[in-house]
Amino acid sequence: MSKLRLKAKITLGVLFLYIMLLVVSILGYYYLNRLNEKAKFILKDNYESLEYSKNMLVALEDLPVNRAAALQQFSVNLKKQQANVTERGEMTATTAVSHIFEQLRKDSTANIAAIKMSIYKIMDLNMAAIVGKNELVKKTADNALLYIAIISGVCFLLGFTFVYNFPGYIANPIHELTEGIKGIANKQYTKRLYFKSGDEFGELATAFNTMAQRLDEYEHSNLARIVFEKQRAEAVISSLKDATIGFDVKNTILFANTQALQLLNMQEKDVVGRPAEEISRRNDLLRFLINTQENAPLKIVVDGKECFFTRETTDIQHEEQRIGYVVILRNITTFKEQDIAKTHFIATISHELKTPLAASDFSIKLLEDERTGQLSTEQKELIDSLKQDNRRMIKIVSELLDLSQVESGNIQLQPQPVTALNIVQYAMDTVQKQAAQQGVTIHTDVPDTLPKVLADVEKTAWVLVNLLTNAIRYSGRGSTIELTVTPTGTEMVSFTVRDYGKGIPVAFRDKIFERFFQVPGMKGHKGSGLGLAISKEFIEAQGGIIGVDSEEEKGSRFYFTLPEA
Repeated sequence: MSKLRLKAKITLGVLFLYIMLLVVSILGYYYLNRLNEKAKFILKDNYESLEYSKNMLVALEDLPVNRAAALQQFSVNLKKQQANVTERGEMTATTAVSHIFEQLRKDSTANIAAIKMSIYKIMDLNMAAIVGKNELVKKTADNALLYIAIISGVCFLLGFTFVYNFPGYIANPIHELTEGIKGIANKQYTKRLYFKSGDEFGELATAFNTMAQRLDEYEHSNLARIVFEKQRAEAVISSLKDATIGFDVKNTILFANTQALQLLNMQEKDVVGRPAEEISRRNDLLRFLINTQENAPLKIVVDGKECFFTRETTDIQHEEQRIGYVVILRNITTFKEQDIAKTHFIATISHELKTPLAASDFSIKLLEDERTGQLSTEQKELIDSLKQDNRRMIKIVSELLDLSQVESGNIQLQPQPVTALNIVQYAMDTVQKQAAQQGVTIHTDVPDTLPKVLADVEKTAWVLVNLLTNAIRYSGRGSTIELTVTPTGTEMVSFTVRDYGKGIPVAFRDKIFERFFQVPGMKGHKGSGLGLAISKEFIEAQGGIIGVDSEEEKGSRFYFTLPEA
C-alpha cells in the first residue's frame, strides 16, 4: 500500500466504500428473497392442501343432492391433494381418504364420517405446518434483521473509520507541508518533513527536505559571509580617525567607533543597540546631534582641551529607501588653530599696514597741495594713480581687519533702533560722488511709514555701501540703480539694490558670498573678493538674511533683511 500512488490510494478508498455498500445490499437482497420464497412456499403447499380438503368436504355435503357431480368434484380435488402431499403423516391420511372414497363410489352407505375424519386430519396437518412455517419465517426474518444489523454496523464502523481517517491521510501531509513552508518563510531552514509513504507526498517531502537542506547550507555560508563582512565593516569603522555613529530609521544606535565613544564619554555596551532618545537624556552631545541639524563647527572639551569638530550627516539608502543615517564628527582642531593663527596674522599685518598707508595717503595729499609747487600733467596722472592704489590698499586692509573680527568671532556690534532712512542716507552720502563720476543715477524709495529696525548703523551702512558700490561698478554709464526699502510682513524690513548690468552667471550665484571669490570674466573690476562675504557675516550677526537674484544681461537684485525694533 505504501508504494501506491496517491491517485491509486484514493481510488481504492472509494472502491472500499463501494464494496461495503455492495455487501450490505447483497445481504439484504439475499434475506429478503429468502423470506419471499418461504412465504410463497407456505401459500403454494399448505394453503392449496387446505383448499383441496375444503372442496372435498363440500363435495361430501352435496352427495345426497347430486351424487355424480359431487363424486366428480371429490375425485378431482383428491387427485390434486395426492399430488400436493408435503407434510409428514399427510400421505397416510390422504391414502385413507382414497380408500374410503373408492368404497363410497361403490356403496353409498360407506362410512362418510371416517372419510371426513381423514380429511380433517389432512387439514390439521397443513394448519400445523402453516403455523410452524410461519414461526420459521418469523425466525428467519429476525435472523435476517440481526445479520443485516450486525453487518451494517460493522460496515458503518469500517466506513466511519475510513471516512474519519482517510481525509486526514490527505490533509495531514498538506498541513505539515504548509507549516514547513511557513517555517522556511521565517528562515527556519532546519524544518523537515517526515512522510514515510511512497506516494506523491513522499516525493514532495523528499524534495522539500532537499530544498530546506540547501537553504540551510546557503544560509550558514551566507551568514558566515555576513558575519565576516560585519566584522570587516566594524574594523573599518573602528579604524576611522573621525568619530562615527550609525543610526537606524527608529534612531536606535547601530554602531559607534572608539573616537565617538570617547567624545560621548560612554562604553560601547551602554550605547550600541539602545534608543538614541533614551541615551540623549543624560548625554548633551548626543542630544545635540539628534535634535539639531546645524552644520556649524562644534566645540567639545576632550581631555581638558577645547577641540573643534565639523558634523556631516549621510543617509543610508537601500533600494531607494532610507534605512538609517551616519553622523561623522571630523576633528578640525588643527585647522581651527591654523585658521586662528592666520586670522591673528592678518589682523596684525593689517593693523601694521594701516600706519604706513595712512602716511602714504597724507603724503599724496601734500603732493596735491599747490603750495608745494605746481605739478605737470604727467605728475598729476601719476599722483592720481598712486592715490587710487593707496585707497584700494586702505580698503583691502580695512576689509581684512573686518574679516579678522568675523573669523575670530569678535564682531563688535552696537545694535540700536534706527530708521531705515538714516541708514540709506548714510550710504548715499558715501557713494553719491562715485555714482556721479560713473554717470549712474540712483533712485531711492524709502517710505516714511516704515518701522524702525534694530541694527548697527555703521556696519549696516557699510553693507549697503558695498552693494551700491558693486552695482555702480558693474553698471554701464547712464544706467539706473534702484534702492528700495519695504516691510516683509514678518517683522522684518528688506533693503534691495537693483541694477541692470551684466548679471551673474547661474554657475556662480551660490559662490558669490564666499570669501575671496570673484566672478570670472569681469575685466577691469579689481577687488579683494571679501566685501560680500563680510556683508553676509554682518547681516547674519544682526539676525537677518542676505541673498541675490540675478539674470545674465538683465542685471542683479541684492537684498538683505533686518529685524524690526
